[in-house]
Amino acid sequence: MRIVIVGAGPVGLFAAIALGRRGHRVDVVERDPGPGAGRRERRGVPQFGHPHWFRRPVADAFAEEMPDVDAALARAGAHHVRSRERDEIAGIRCRRSTLERVLRQVAAGEKTLTLRHGTAVRVLHHGGRATGVQLRDGVAEADLVINAAGASGRYADEFRAPAERVDSGMSYLSRHYRIRPGAGSGPINSPLGFFQFFDGFAAAVFLQDGDTIGVVVIRPTADERLAALRSPRVFDAAARAIPGLDRWTSPACSRPLTSVLSGGTMRSLYRGQLDDQGAVGLPGLLHLGDAVCVTNPISGRGVATGLLQARQLVGSLDGVRGIGDATLAFDAWCVRNIRPWYDDHVAWDADLLGQWTGDTGGLPAGPLTSGRIFLAAFADRDLKKVVSDYSEMRILPTALAAVEPRAREILTSGWQPPRYEGPTRDELARLVT
Repeated sequence: MRIVIVGAGPVGLFAAIALGRRGHRVDVVERDPGPGAGRRERRGVPQFGHPHWFRRPVADAFAEEMPDVDAALARAGAHHVRSRERDEIAGIRCRRSTLERVLRQVAAGEKTLTLRHGTAVRVLHHGGRATGVQLRDGVAEADLVINAAGASGRYADEFRAPAERVDSGMSYLSRHYRIRPGAGSGPINSPLGFFQFFDGFAAAVFLQDGDTIGVVVIRPTADERLAALRSPRVFDAAARAIPGLDRWTSPACSRPLTSVLSGGTMRSLYRGQLDDQGAVGLPGLLHLGDAVCVTNPISGRGVATGLLQARQLVGSLDGVRGIGDATLAFDAWCVRNIRPWYDDHVAWDADLLGQWTGDTGGLPAGPLTSGRIFLAAFADRDLKKVVSDYSEMRILPTALAAVEPRAREILTSGWQPPRYEGPTRDELARLVT
């Protein structure tokens, strides 16, 4: 089968390599030059330069489908991290740029795959099905077109229903540092490195490849006082005031590698394969990755949900006869296995923002969000095991419903979750202003 994939991010490249190794001829069209090619290397991917952490589904996808990619990532300095609850790989610590650079290098060596630097203008179709992609400088003919161009583009919009989109009400800023030789380590409390919710904001340190770390501060978007964190001097001063970040960013431990990067408002999105009537809008056109689902990057699930989709899609095309039926089946699979992550974040984000801004008092009357259940897990080891499986994406968020009554019992018993010393958001705002 001749396949054109629009978009050479991690999901598009993974799908291209996997499909090519199954005997298909694949063209990948990407307008950005790629990692290492200049300042505008990924202009359509605002999250590209920010810290990343790749969860277990990403590690599993490479280990099981592409062990050569897994080995190349290790040579590039990426670190596999093991689960605290299980003696198994829980994820990969690595920069997004490193991951994409490795995937591009592998893709460039595939005989059945062609990387084309260009801009996709529209999907070509004839006789009621997709026949290729119109480029600004030519045409790429295909039996199947896969849209992996991300959520921000409007590519092939006319063939499916509008997206559901919810802003989290949170924004983030980040900065990269390099650990000095022999400097040791700061605190680590999670597989990604260090993550902590404080009073009215959150902060994290992402351990990455090559002794690099990414430091993130997450705030309510409406609180403009913390916009001053865009200044490197102010960002470093705030980091020195936040327990956990202070050790990692001290001059004795690390040195800055970048300016402060603004991440803007974090949002979640879901968009299926079908049109307004619930039918396949254009047989031979499929949507993948962020074009289907985006979740608030506070939890780092974007590439994980994308590769889960890619593996399902690639497997579903083996021996396929009716592409329309395959589209319906893939859409139904996404509703069952990908949409729950979107719904989970919409609920959790609203609850967390309400706690940060004082709009949410006490426990919600309805089902507890995953964030509340996560807190209750500090008091119950059995509950903690379930939450760990959820955090590593071994189970869907819907599986937490089985332990929700136990979590509510804990949270209404008078038990208090552990509190961490550190400035409140008001105190942090006074510091930075």
